[in-house]
Amino acid sequence: MAESIIIRVQSPDGVKRIAVTKRESVSAFLKKVAKEFGFGSNGFSLYLNRNKTGEIPSSHKQLSGLKIKHGDMLFLYPSTYAGPSSEIMDTSTPVGRSQSVTAVPEDDIDECLFKQDGKIYRNRDPQLCRHGLLGKCVHCVPLEPFDEDYLNHLDPPVKHMSFHAYIRKLTGGADKGKFALMENITCKIKSGCEGHPPWPEGICTKCQPSAITLNRQKYRHVDNIMFENHNIADRFLDFWRKTGNQRIGFLYGRYTEHKDIPLGLRAEVAAIYEPPQVATPNSLELLDDPKAHIVDEISAKLGLRKVGWIFTDLASEDTRKGTVKYSRNKDTYFLSAEECITAGYFQNLHPNACRLSPDGYFGSKFVTVVATGGPDNQVHFEGYQVSNQCMALVRDDCLLPCRDVPELGYVKESSSEQYVPDVFYKDIDKFGNEITQLARPLPVEYLIIDITTTFPKDPVYSFSVSPNAFPIENREVLGETQDFHSLATYLSQNKSSVFLDVISDFHLLIYLVTNEVMPLGESISLLLDAVKARKEEIAQMWKNSEQWATIEQLCSTDSSHPASMQEYGHVRGPTHPTASATWSCQHCTFMNPSNNDHCEMCSLPRT
Repeated sequence: MAESIIIRVQSPDGVKRIAVTKRESVSAFLKKVAKEFGFGSNGFSLYLNRNKTGEIPSSHKQLSGLKIKHGDMLFLYPSTYAGPSSEIMDTSTPVGRSQSVTAVPEDDIDECLFKQDGKIYRNRDPQLCRHGLLGKCVHCVPLEPFDEDYLNHLDPPVKHMSFHAYIRKLTGGADKGKFALMENITCKIKSGCEGHPPWPEGICTKCQPSAITLNRQKYRHVDNIMFENHNIADRFLDFWRKTGNQRIGFLYGRYTEHKDIPLGLRAEVAAIYEPPQVATPNSLELLDDPKAHIVDEISAKLGLRKVGWIFTDLASEDTRKGTVKYSRNKDTYFLSAEECITAGYFQNLHPNACRLSPDGYFGSKFVTVVATGGPDNQVHFEGYQVSNQCMALVRDDCLLPCRDVPELGYVKESSSEQYVPDVFYKDIDKFGNEITQLARPLPVEYLIIDITTTFPKDPVYSFSVSPNAFPIENREVLGETQDFHSLATYLSQNKSSVFLDVISDFHLLIYLVTNEVMPLGESISLLLDAVKARKEEIAQMWKNSEQWATIEQLCSTDSSHPASMQEYGHVRGPTHPTASATWSCQHCTFMNPSNNDHCEMCSLPRT
């Protein structure tokens, strides 16, 4: 029997050990390598030396002719990698990644931060530095953006380095992070293992997911959340103030550089969209939103994107003082397990494009904001994300909330339907010893990353602010409806000579596109360009369009009808006598009963 040997093969994805015999042909060996690394027959080259010399071509010769011994290391490079002559490369993309990493367009802010130096430059210390003006020493040499001592001495201290500082840490050193890849955690059995029956009849070390030990994440994808102005938050909170019920919304804004932290990133919030939902003082339930994709499209044309979600958890303490209860703190919890699972779900829906990941994405920039009572019994906005480990547990359906203890989660046990890897976390026992615990149950504090949430000293307004604002969507429970009557009222109360100021309302723009009577669709693109660029002359061009003339006519028809005003004031006027059983609406052609003053379909008046 031929002697079996193990040959190690190193690639940008790591090292794999391949069992072969010396009598085996080179072509058969290369097929094993291709299968092990997931390449086609021509997708890679194998070399005897790291510097890409001594290439091993496919042939029917035996391996013994290559003089390869047991335990030797060979070096694999995908065929699209740059050859040894390509010495000058773009340093923003580490060497040897083009094949193993899926090309996904990154966000503009990531492209910008990748190009920055990132180092923390310090002035010469006159007391400690003993060198000339052009010299450098340990007291004044630039620091790396991930320097823990520097971050800890900031005011306030920074517990988590920025994601791009973490990337610099991984890609530093002598090899410049040549083989540093950000691999996403998986909790699922790998498919395609043919050596045994599928789960639950069989499993092996090749297809079995690794056990997970939860660690507090040292970096965060977003370092700060900033609302452009207080009006955005106040209008969102008005729902709770008027009903006592909780509220949920989606944050629309943009990602920008946060200069208070080295290579930091900020989520700026310009508007809050409130989706259909069922709310009580103690619960929230999201409903299907048929307009969700349209809202995303309109926001994109305005230069915005969905950057997070927000919900209230408020309870009055003293109605006369206007104070609220301080319920979320270190003695209770900051996020419940159910909220962590929801945050993980949203983060998985909005993955972060990353050039260093084999999948093309890693983590998420999607943030969570809670409006809750603070230590001063006033409303505070607290920002969070959940860790990438939590995202994996949620994505692969491994994490459950505990029924009666909100601060505890529970990792599922394996069943015949699903294999779940063991999940552990480290804790300190009563004797001060570090112990490893099985995550059944699991304190969710291991999954949470806190993010500072602020308002600027100088407010910013992407949209106009009016004391008579257009109603927010999906607030019919308050009697606030979006229709042509409310539009007519809004226009009559906002008669600014600057049309852009009148029309620059996020909720109004959404209504103009999504209303059922006269949805504007693509014809609103010019107006959206005007709002995005803050160009009054472009807005005036759109104001002269046929679409706006029709909208004004509909509004004037609605507001001029007395019965219309009576009905919106919840006082129904007398019906119009008519000989026919029905009448056709002149606006949408819907056939209405003869005793209706308003169209049941579009709510516009009969005359």
